[in-house]
Amino acid sequence: MSKTMNYKRKLPILARLLLERSDEEHPISRQEMQEELARWGLSAERKSLYDDMEQLRELGLDVQARRGRGGGWFIGQRDFELAELKLLVDAVQSSRFLTQRKSDALIHKLEGLTCVHQARQLQRQVYVDRRVKTMNESIFYNVDRLHGAIAANRVITFRYFEYNAAKERVFRRDGAKYRVTPYGLIWDSENYYLAGWDELRGEQRHYRVDKMADISVTGMKGRPRDGWDPEGYARRHFGMFAGRDCQLRLRCVSRLAGVVIDRFGLDVPLVPDGEGYFTVTVDVAASPPLWGWLFGLGAGVEVLSPDWAVEEFKNQLKAVAAAYNPAPDGEDFLQTGSAEKRAARELGAE
Repeated sequence: MSKTMNYKRKLPILARLLLERSDEEHPISRQEMQEELARWGLSAERKSLYDDMEQLRELGLDVQARRGRGGGWFIGQRDFELAELKLLVDAVQSSRFLTQRKSDALIHKLEGLTCVHQARQLQRQVYVDRRVKTMNESIFYNVDRLHGAIAANRVITFRYFEYNAAKERVFRRDGAKYRVTPYGLIWDSENYYLAGWDELRGEQRHYRVDKMADISVTGMKGRPRDGWDPEGYARRHFGMFAGRDCQLRLRCVSRLAGVVIDRFGLDVPLVPDGEGYFTVTVDVAASPPLWGWLFGLGAGVEVLSPDWAVEEFKNQLKAVAAAYNPAPDGEDFLQTGSAEKRAARELGAE
């Protein structure tokens, strides 16, 4: 084998050795490098190794040297610092929309971005209270397919399902395919949602990606999405529940200012309304999670308008109270049934 060919083989072998097995605490000695090259039928003199390290630096590797006993060469700066990889591993491990198998596979790939010694520190489990991993392995690939459809502005088709008490898939619309122009993906409450225009219903809707099956990208051009505001859309829909859009006016005690700002952002106008109170008007979709959020704030918040929203909130409160103290004449049961029907519509039940 020619000297030139040996040289071309030697640099990649040394680069991989440094990337996989070295860090500041674990430098690779000259003897270890020579032994590794010998495994590949190559030899290297002491002086040539110094030249090789300089060549690797010129190629972009941050090869550092430590002199003295226990010294050698190691990779200094990498594309990802160990702290950054730990954050990525934590995010992957705690993500609900990834199955455990896919999480393990991604973490293994992240380990390949550092040396074997630091990779051991990435083998850790992040505990997230009552976190349940998704059962749908295809979501990982569905997200990528949806990104492609959004970029190309192409209509997609899919089937949409829920789980019943027997943990079986039950397809909505009797299994018929949805036809949607995808506007954008939203990650909310540890779930991916696709927002878009339902071509059959003629309205804007959203769908949980892990409940979408048989996704297909068609050749049909999608509707224009001028003015599409994903941040505003996600802010309006509490828990990504569908509901009746409105400008909800609230009167709150002053101590709730931070809670309102956390939910709706710094741009929301808080108007003083008497000592210790303010009013705020927000664009929302009225839905059960919205009423639940307001209920959690207790007597510190009052719904002022629109009138239909005030009545709907009252009815929700009555329906919950009736479940714990049902009236003998059944009047409250009728109200409860009505609330359940409204909730089903707002969930998008077909």
